[in-house]
Amino acid sequence: MMFTQFFGLKYNPFTKEIPVSELFQGSDFLELESRLKYIQATRGIFLLTAEAGSGKTTALRRFSKGLNPGLYKPCYYSLTTVTVMDFYRGLILKLGEEPTHKKVTMFEQIQKLINSYYHDQRITPVIIIDEAQSLSNKVLDDLRILFNFSMDSENPFILILAGQTSLRNRLQMGINTPLRQRINVKYHMQGLKKEELKDYIHSRLKYAGTMDTNLFSDSAFDSIFSITKGAPRLVNSLVTSCLMYACANQMRSLDDEVVYEANRDIEL
Repeated sequence: MMFTQFFGLKYNPFTKEIPVSELFQGSDFLELESRLKYIQATRGIFLLTAEAGSGKTTALRRFSKGLNPGLYKPCYYSLTTVTVMDFYRGLILKLGEEPTHKKVTMFEQIQKLINSYYHDQRITPVIIIDEAQSLSNKVLDDLRILFNFSMDSENPFILILAGQTSLRNRLQMGINTPLRQRINVKYHMQGLKKEELKDYIHSRLKYAGTMDTNLFSDSAFDSIFSITKGAPRLVNSLVTSCLMYACANQMRSLDDEVVYEANRDIEL
């Protein structure tokens, strides 16, 4: 029997497929949304960092889907292990044109496209570069030149650089100082707080069709947080493993022992 059937769930609620409208809004999530709204209003460069699995890309997906298509053009870019030329080509394609062949003409093409969207169509390009910690220093250096408009007097764009914590360390390097100084807003995601974990898990279970708030014991929640440190991706994986383990052993309540046994299965 599938664990979803065993626990009366319509589907596994701990997957990435959950609609953005149903995402749990903890303090970390709300603070990020507040800063994203600020950069949406003021434009410029936003730096978002987080440890792997903290919900960074999911939050950006929600932000992107919430943008009015008549006012914003979101361009999501995650292929970051590329050369400068390949990066330019990829960005031009995301902006809706075929790239030219030379770097200098592609540079001009990108700036013209952004200016055209903003000044002619009254649409702000929102360029989201995910996994930005993998960008080479050459690409990072080009970014600060590429997004310099009207002799650095205006920002007809929103550029979001999102990556793991190492991205902040990269930007501390001397070669990247000019780009770092152009960043308008920064935020580092922390993940779920311990006191939010129970509500997060209950909200997911409720979305999948069960109102059973006694499925996990308090000791189970403590153990889940101890193992995952509140990283949503790790929480989702561990809770799914807990439900599978409990189903296999015909258990209707889950305590800390179930959590540790389920975590052993993941580690293997």
